[in-house]
Formats: sequence, C-alpha cells, structure tokens
Amino acid sequence: MSQALDEIKIGGLGASRKRVEDNRFIRGKGNYTDDITLPGMLHMEILRSPLAHARIVSIDASKAWDIPGVHLVLTGDMMATRNLAWMPTLSYDTQAVLATDKVRFQGQEVACVIADDPYIAKDACEAIEVEYEPLPVIVNPEQAVAEGAPVIRDDKENQQDNVIFDWEVGDAAGTGRAFERADVISKLKLHYPRSHPSPIECCGSIADFNRATSKLTVYLTTQAPHIIRAAVALVAELPEHMIRIISPDIGGGFGNKVPVYPGYVCSILASILLERPVKWIEDKTGNLISTGFARDIYLDGEMALRRDGKILAVRMHCDSDHGAFFSDAQPSKFKIGLLHSAFAAYDIPVAHLSARGTYSNKAPGGVAYRCSFRVTEAMFFQERMMQAAADDLGLDQAEFRRMNFVRDDDFPHRTPFGFLTDSGQYAKCLDVGLKAVGYEDFRRQQASARERGRLLGLGISTMTEPLGAGNSREYDILGIKMFDSAELKVHMTGKAIVRTGARGQGQGHETTWAQIVSHELGIPAEDVVVEEGDTDTAPFGMGTYASRSTPVAGAAVAMVSRKIRAKARKLAAHLLEVSEEDVEWELGRFYVRSAPDRGVTIQECAMAAYSNMPDGMEPGLENTAFYDPPNLTWPFAVYIVTVEVDPETGVWDVLNMVAVDDCGVRINPMIVEGQIMGGLTEAYAMANMQFITFDAEGNCVGSNYMDYLLPTAWETPGFELHSEVVTPCPHHPIGAKGIGECAAVGGPAAFVNAVMDALSGTGVRNIDMPLLPDRVWEAITYRRDVSGAPPVRSDD
Repeated sequence: MSQALDEIKIGGLGASRKRVEDNRFIRGKGNYTDDITLPGMLHMEILRSPLAHARIVSIDASKAWDIPGVHLVLTGDMMATRNLAWMPTLSYDTQAVLATDKVRFQGQEVACVIADDPYIAKDACEAIEVEYEPLPVIVNPEQAVAEGAPVIRDDKENQQDNVIFDWEVGDAAGTGRAFERADVISKLKLHYPRSHPSPIECCGSIADFNRATSKLTVYLTTQAPHIIRAAVALVAELPEHMIRIISPDIGGGFGNKVPVYPGYVCSILASILLERPVKWIEDKTGNLISTGFARDIYLDGEMALRRDGKILAVRMHCDSDHGAFFSDAQPSKFKIGLLHSAFAAYDIPVAHLSARGTYSNKAPGGVAYRCSFRVTEAMFFQERMMQAAADDLGLDQAEFRRMNFVRDDDFPHRTPFGFLTDSGQYAKCLDVGLKAVGYEDFRRQQASARERGRLLGLGISTMTEPLGAGNSREYDILGIKMFDSAELKVHMTGKAIVRTGARGQGQGHETTWAQIVSHELGIPAEDVVVEEGDTDTAPFGMGTYASRSTPVAGAAVAMVSRKIRAKARKLAAHLLEVSEEDVEWELGRFYVRSAPDRGVTIQECAMAAYSNMPDGMEPGLENTAFYDPPNLTWPFAVYIVTVEVDPETGVWDVLNMVAVDDCGVRINPMIVEGQIMGGLTEAYAMANMQFITFDAEGNCVGSNYMDYLLPTAWETPGFELHSEVVTPCPHHPIGAKGIGECAAVGGPAAFVNAVMDALSGTGVRNIDMPLLPDRVWEAITYRRDVSGAPPVRSDD
C-alpha cells in the first residue's frame, strides 16, 4: 500500500496555494527600491527635452550649481569626457545617456542634478537653461523613408537614412506562386498602436560605490539583474565581480524594466564621483514619456484562398517604428522579434514575411510588453486577417478557423516560417469556447437584434505563442545564450532554499517554484524558501520576460530537484543497507522494492547528507542546474467576445467574454487564473481605451493618466475562464507551457473582431485600436475605415 504524500496537501503541482508573497504585499511590507534609504544618500532628478527633435545650441547649468544643496550637475559633455555619453543597447545599437549634439525625442534626458533631496534636485533642473534649434520631426515610418527626410541618427557613421533594418523570412517565390493560383485574395492594412506597459512602480535605482572596497552595489528596478550587471560592467568599465545588482520587490514590469535606462548610468557615475549613495526615482510622466514603449507597427497583409476556405498562402509586410534608438530586448537573430510566429496554429503550406525597421522622433520602442518578442502583434495581425478572410469568402468565422487548424495528429508541426510546434488540441479548445458562449443562439439573437436596429457582434481570436526563448542554437541577447538556472540547497532538517536567475514581478515565483520542488522531492512547499534578484547570491540567469519563467527557470528548478533526488537515492540505499537499484521512489520517501514498508523520508536523507553519508560521498545536499530548452513551448488559447455597439454614440459594451486556455500542466491553478484575468484586462484596455500617440511636432499625447486610461474594476468586464483542455508539453520536465502573456497576446483581436462583426454590412473593414467611441461612430456614420496612426491633431 502506497505511503506517498498527498501532493495537493503539501502544496505540490495542482495545488491552488495562496501566494506567499502576498503576506507582505497586502500588509504594505513590500521592499521596493524607493523604500530603501542608505546613510548619506543623495537624490537625482533628470531634465528632459520639451522638443522631439532639436539641435542643442548651449546648456547653461550655472544657476543650478548655485542652489544650496546641489552636489553635482551632469550634462552630456561631462559624460563624454568619461566616454559615457552613449551606451550600447540590447540590439547592437547605441543610445544617448545624456544628449550632446541634439535631442531626438520629447522627454530625452538632457542633464541631471544630484542634491540633498529630490525637491532641491528638481528645482535645480528647472534652473538649467538649454537653448534649442528646432529640427523637422518624424513620427511614423512613411515620413521616415520619405525623400528628403531628416536623418535622425546622424551621429552614426555611414547612416544615410532612417532605416534600421530590412529583414525577411519564409519562401517568397513559393508564396508568389500560391497567390497566382488563388481563387480569392484577402487584403488588410492596419496599425497596432504604441502602448506603454505602465507598471504601477516607475523605474529607479540606488547606486552605492564604496571606494574602500571598489565595490559597486546597485538597487535597481530590473527584470534581468545579471544582464544589467554585464551591461554596467561594459559601460562603466568596472570589473563584473565587483558589481552587485540587487533587484528588490518590483511593482510590475511587463517588459518595461528589461532595458538599461540612462537614469541608471547617471546615478552610477554620480555615486562613483561623489562616493555617496545616489537614488533616482522616476516620476510617472517621465516613465510614460521616455521609457520603453511597445508595438507601433504597421501591417500590409494578404491571404491567398481557395473558394472552399482553404488557406493557400500568407504574405505580410510590416513597418515597425522603433523610436530614436534601436533598443529592443529580443533575440539577436530576429530583428523583428518572433513576429513570424503568426499563423503557427494554422496549417498553411507557404508564407513570406518582410519587415523594415525605422527610426523616428519618439522614445525607444519595441519592448516585449507582456509578450514573447512581437508575438502580440503577430497574433493580432493573424486574427484580424482571419476575420477579414472569412468575411471575404462569406464563411462562418468559427468554421473557417476550424478547417484550417493544425490537426491533433499533425504534431510536431513545422510552420511555414520554420518554427516547430509541439502539441495542442486546437479544435477542442474552440468547441469548448463556442459551447460556453452559446454560439448558435447568439447568432440568432444577433440577426433578430439587427432587424430592430441593434448592433450585436461576436469576435473570435485564437493564438499559439512561442514561449521559453530559447535554445542556445538560435537564441541569444548580446551573444549571451538564453538558458536559465536554479540552485537548490536542502538543509539537514529537510527545509530548503531555492535560488534562480529569474526575477519575479507579480508572477508568483516564491509560491510556484516551491511547488515544483514539492512535486519533485515531497518537501512541503511551506518548507521551501525562494530567493531571486541578487547577483551575489543567485545563479546566472537571463531574467524574467517573454513568459520565460515556467518554460525555462521553472524547468531548471525541476531539473535541480531531480539532481538532489538522485543523490538522496544513494543516501537512502546507504540508510536502508540495500543496493541503489533496489530503491524505489514515491512522493516524499524512498523504499525497498521487495519490502515497501521499509523506507526513509526525504528529510531523513537530508539529515544523513550531513551526518551519515557513505564512504566516498561528498557531504551536503545541494546542487545547481542550467537549463537550455530543447525547443520553445506552445500554449494555445481561444478567446470569444460578444458586444453591443450603440450606433448613435459609437460606445460599445462587452456582453460576455469566454477564455479557453491550454497552457499544459498548471502548477498553481489559482495563479494561472489570476494571470489570465490580468492579461484579459490589459487586452480590453488596448482594444478599448489605452491611447498614447504623437502629434506632428512629436509631442506625446497620452503622457499622463488623464489621457492614457488604464481600466479599473469599474470598466473591466467579467471573464468566464475554462481549463478543461490540458495538453502537456512533451519536452518540458513537468509538461508546463507558460501562461503569463497568453491573454494579453490573444485577447485584443477578440474585442476588435467583435466590434467589427457588429459593423458587418457597413463596408467598414478596419478601425485601429483603441476603438474609441468617436472612431466607431465615424466608421458607422461615414462607412469607412478609421486609422489611428500618428500624427494626430493636438487640438482635437
């Protein structure tokens, strides 16, 4: 009779264990960067440019120096004397730390002041006099490549235009032949607008250089501490082993806290020069106007179709606006991220994608805002094109998708862009969603309502997202392979501590990593402590973004636990006085195969590792694992939304929202549901209200929460979540696929498709997000598409 522990009771896989992090967060006991105060600490504020493109004629900081309490004023010229005016980006470009020759976007860092407190520093910034010579402004890719366009990056040798890259993937010739055979060619042009991750905590740092030890300690709001340490070593020319990056509790990241920002570099230099700790905490407008944006990409898409609904080929061209500096944090090999993951869920014979990246007079863009490197754009373009194609063919939206899905028995499946998807039950997920939303009944209600002048709509969006980038053969950032790591120490009493190279910022790592250890070793999750974010103690890792947590770091936790279990088996054999081959394992204990009642617990093995190990065995029970994923993981989801649109005002309300997510094995179902709800809320916000753009002068419209609307509980609709479909990942140690970004990736198209479905018959093919009431009203009234691409009129 088995004596295995009950995994749910000990908090293992499948347990909806409450997040242990919340014990401090809900009590206001979190330890964020701004909570930290060091002896003798000074404060830094940044002066930002009011103009989007201008030559710097002069900077006069004399009045700032005269203000009592000011210790240092840094300008670009001063940084240049120390070779710190420019720094490398994560995409092999360069970015100005403090502007020297000219400013290239509104909000760019021009100077900074270090003073006794932040109020003195801010007053001193306002005392700095900067004379600018305005230059022509570029706010979209069309302007960037126009004849006679000003060259934004004239600082770069041999940069004669505003093009950053031209990149392509797929079979152009084969795609062309497929289009020649097509019965119908469906076309769609649209713009996925700029959006900002907008974490509740802005960016910040505390740099503390100790001259006596030559050690630099930096408390930093970063999702990737080890990458930041390497970058600081390169930029500041300090030895890496003398740099300690500590990422304390993070108030949200969503990709915004992956890049290296000028404020970090300035605070470090100031601390080195002044030999005192220097704190910089960004304000909300500074965060919205200058830190990493996402999206801002234009699609020109075509689908070659047979009249019966079979997709023959897909052709996509995308123009991406990267702002003034190419600072995307993404795998080096893929200039436009993983945009070519589009249509991975569909069985399409051939496809071609081309992409062009351009500079503009905006803050740097391209961060992986709750997505795996441009996958959000890929899935949005995919599902908007699927809806348009079904409409062009006169086919049912659901059936058109079903007939083109990759079948369950076709895995592993090679996509037309070269990815290898591993597993899935796509049609089953769709069936669950359609049943939950009452698809046939709603279609009847929709037709009846239209006869009475009411506009109802239903939108479907499917997505499969490549997560866990990635295997070292193809994936790196700045040449560093994208593996991850975990270190596990089991103390003699059977309690444990696990450290990883990841850094949580809301995902629940402190809870779920312990659950993985519990699953592998039978140690109760409450007996496992998780630590992350300190480069002096954590093993090297690439950090947390692009849903890498469970697919890579979580896998490392499982693998190091198995290393521990392998050694514990030897200890058990010693304690039981049998050969190792005679020892069996069940959760929490080893036992003798021929005498199951004779066994020892994992805790007894832990004690033996320190007090009764066999001859020749190294004492202790600890190990480290580095996990290089063999492939990406591919979760799948179906999102279905029903809406009603008011034709008189353009206001649209969500009637129902159904989400069916197949993310493989769920470590903690409650945390998974929270991730899905958060992602759907962000999807709704992108589709409905979050609006940040630029006028013709490059002014950022939406740089405050009066204009850039974030949904509260009042605006956010309810969500109906379904978890019936579980397809374990065949190559992940515990079968998990990841979930943190799926709803934010696949959700926006469902909302947009629902509104467009409500407007069917009007001739309107596209309304760019966000679908603000005035845009929807304009589309209904004038029966035309509505673009949201910049520039916008600032007096609207």
